[in-house]
Amino acid sequence: MKSKPVVMDCFSTIHTSYILDFRFLTNITILTGQSATGKTVSFSFIKECMSLNPDILCLNYLDYQKDILKIIRKVQGKLIVIDNADILLNNESRKYISLDDRNQYLLIGRNPHNLFATKENMFELVSRQIGEQTRFEIVPYL
Repeated sequence: MKSKPVVMDCFSTIHTSYILDFRFLTNITILTGQSATGKTVSFSFIKECMSLNPDILCLNYLDYQKDILKIIRKVQGKLIVIDNADILLNNESRKYISLDDRNQYLLIGRNPHNLFATKENMFELVSRQIGEQTRFEIVPYL
């Protein structure tokens, strides 16, 4: 499923020696890839920005006991970033996300099941050293 981003086309931030520079091509971006590539670190940098940017909502393992579907149904106009989406999302919440046209999603995990995802939704995190800084970007997975 490919649709244009409804909240933001890009997200950038600098955290000490790290730069996040994400360009969103679709409304649902599934960030997948090997362990220890910086996905959860990137999530933590985005979460830090959540306090300053009301358009961002971050959910992770700390929200495991919460009703994720109830939370995302209540919001509108947000970039919803979910780390460990494989664990936090059940089939009902995955189906809701795939049809939600009021919010935009960055899902960090390895299982796109029930998200009606195509290769246009699948991305991986790449990092490059630029001097003493590390730059993280998302690129198509396949």
